[in-house]
Amino acid sequence: MTDCKSCTTPVDLNPKLPADGDPVADPTDFRSLAGALQYLTFTRPDLSYAVQQICLHMHDPREPHLAALKRILRYVRGTLHMGLLIRPSSQQELVVYSDADWAGCPDTRKSTSGYAVFLGDSLISWSSKRQNIVSHSSAEAEYRAVANAVAEATWL
Repeated sequence: MTDCKSCTTPVDLNPKLPADGDPVADPTDFRSLAGALQYLTFTRPDLSYAVQQICLHMHDPREPHLAALKRILRYVRGTLHMGLLIRPSSQQELVVYSDADWAGCPDTRKSTSGYAVFLGDSLISWSSKRQNIVSHSSAEAEYRAVANAVAEATWL
């Protein structure tokens, strides 16, 4: 894949990977690549969602999952210059952003919430995860996201 054509996004526009398809020839290679991509998410949070989606299928990887994994590798190939840099900054202000999607999971209808915490210009903490409870409204999903962000900012 060193000479592969790069792509502009780490995931296809399909919201969810199908669970069916032919099994991959070597599941060990699939798991090894997925694990390596998990380490890369420490400095590349833009990959987190895509890597999380393929890791859901590590127990029984299929051809569509391998295609999604290869797409992530093609994206990484085209964005080798990207990553998190922590630089000295004269600003000492803590800024927190949060967001949520309401009922984003098509199976469980659970929302996904996330936050990003900046100290000056540097990202120092972030999270994106599915909420434990099904929210009854977008306002409730957003409230849960803000509560998580405030808890993190208070801890920091």
